Amino acid sequence: MSDYAVVDPATGETIAEYDTFTDEQIQDAIARAAEGHRAWSALPVAERAAAVRRAAQLHRDRREDLAAIAVREMGKPLEAALGEVDFAADIIEYYADNAEAITADQPIEILGEGSAVIRRSSLGVLFGIMPWNFPTYQVARFAGPNLIIGNTIILKHAPQCPESAAAIEQIFRDAGLPEGAYVNVYATNEQAGTIIADPRVQGVSVTGSERAGSAVAALAGQHLKKVALELGGSDPFIVLSADDLDQVVQAAVDARLDNNGQACNGAKRFIVVDGLYEEFLTKFAAAMDAAKVGHPLEEDTVLGPLSSLAAAERLQQQIDRAVEQGARLVVGGMRDGAYFPGTVLTDVTPEMDVYREELFGPAGVVYRVADEEEAVRLANDTPFGLGSYVFTTDAEQAQRVADRIEAGMVYVNVVLADSPELPFGGVKRSGTSRELGLLAADEFVNKKLVRIG
Repeated sequence: MSDYAVVDPATGETIAEYDTFTDEQIQDAIARAAEGHRAWSALPVAERAAAVRRAAQLHRDRREDLAAIAVREMGKPLEAALGEVDFAADIIEYYADNAEAITADQPIEILGEGSAVIRRSSLGVLFGIMPWNFPTYQVARFAGPNLIIGNTIILKHAPQCPESAAAIEQIFRDAGLPEGAYVNVYATNEQAGTIIADPRVQGVSVTGSERAGSAVAALAGQHLKKVALELGGSDPFIVLSADDLDQVVQAAVDARLDNNGQACNGAKRFIVVDGLYEEFLTKFAAAMDAAKVGHPLEEDTVLGPLSSLAAAERLQQQIDRAVEQGARLVVGGMRDGAYFPGTVLTDVTPEMDVYREELFGPAGVVYRVADEEEAVRLANDTPFGLGSYVFTTDAEQAQRVADRIEAGMVYVNVVLADSPELPFGGVKRSGTSRELGLLAADEFVNKKLVRIG
């Protein structure tokens, strides 16, 4: 089997295989991106924005095709795939709409005579390494702001997403971007190392596992390249008080089962105060158990297959090991091929492996805590620090807890509220950068001082 192949996780069928690039093709891709940067960065920002805006519209025009590709590449339900494409289009359009603000000079109030500004300009060729769980959205949030700035993109998608990779490259070509502005490569990990080491490449962005992030960061550091990391998460979902516990439970289910449970910022640890614990657990377990597992093209499917048989096997091993170490399995916990049901664990202690692992699938752990203090302590007792969720009827408590949570994002009384203007990113082992919002446009940019006497 080729490194790049579409294997439908719903059936296990290999639908298509793609040839990995030769070393000569990799060198050609780098050369085209470097040459493309000269043309792309020289365009007026309004012209770059117009081309990027056309790319957003082409995402909308081709949403059914892009969604269908994602379904067969990684198994997400069709409605979720369509929503992902729509969100990707919104993200790309957001950067086109804000192009002038992103690239505007930033005046500095100086102590002496004359003037000074920070002038933002492109760095050059950027290399993006993207994951499989959101085939269009992940690319949009990396490519959108950086193309507006004037950088050019070499994109290595996940090996199981070659059709998404080709379709997205075609969109940017059809939108009128010059040759080399956006270049897709089917590269091995060794060839990715070659790209990172090349002096024509100025920065690297990776979204993926801790292991991938660590390897890329080490190589980027060796070659003095700017690197942005968006890695894993084990986000806490803290329940301190509720006027309507049913709504809180539904939010918890939505936050855990989104994208078949395969989202780095999905809620994974549910931390509930003692007075609400038993009722929350009963209702949450029932709702997780009731989530329909089925083919991703069926209208009422909530959980399609995980992205691959290997992914389901890994999750099964984690659940089995947790039970062997003393955790209680409340519902679920048994895969059927690549399909995995909604699963709930309790009685997890710090001595168990699952206490510090990320469960990448429709499985969550519910914890009982005495009060706010214990909830915050447990929420922060993790190597991750991506997102977090706090549910409370006390506005002052919400602010207090939000200040104490060690994470890049805190959502209060709301889930699935990501938006193009809201920055996304984490701390600790969850990453080093921000995507989305205007902060994303500051990751790979030359903030040049222009001082005039």
